[in-house]
Amino acid sequence: MKVSQYCVVFATLILLLLNCCESSRSGLTVQMMKQRISNNNKACDEVYVVREGETLQTISEKCGDPFIVEENPHINDPDDVFPGLVIKINPFANQ
Repeated sequence: MKVSQYCVVFATLILLLLNCCESSRSGLTVQMMKQRISNNNKACDEVYVVREGETLQTISEKCGDPFIVEENPHINDPDDVFPGLVIKINPFANQ
């Protein structure tokens, strides 16, 4: 009888410990998401490196520079933008 009581107490402690770890993990996730959002609201630097999933349109909106193609003669096709591409952003157009 006492062994089963110890098992219940032990199982309860394990569940509490796992729940505590899950809470701290989700807290870090929320904190990381807030940091990413705040990083996206920063003004763009004059030299910008394209990230995965970005287009010239999204970069233009994010950085407030509608003349990215004109300022970057090495971009032959505005639809051919890839991660790692380095572009110049007009710092005066930053918001």
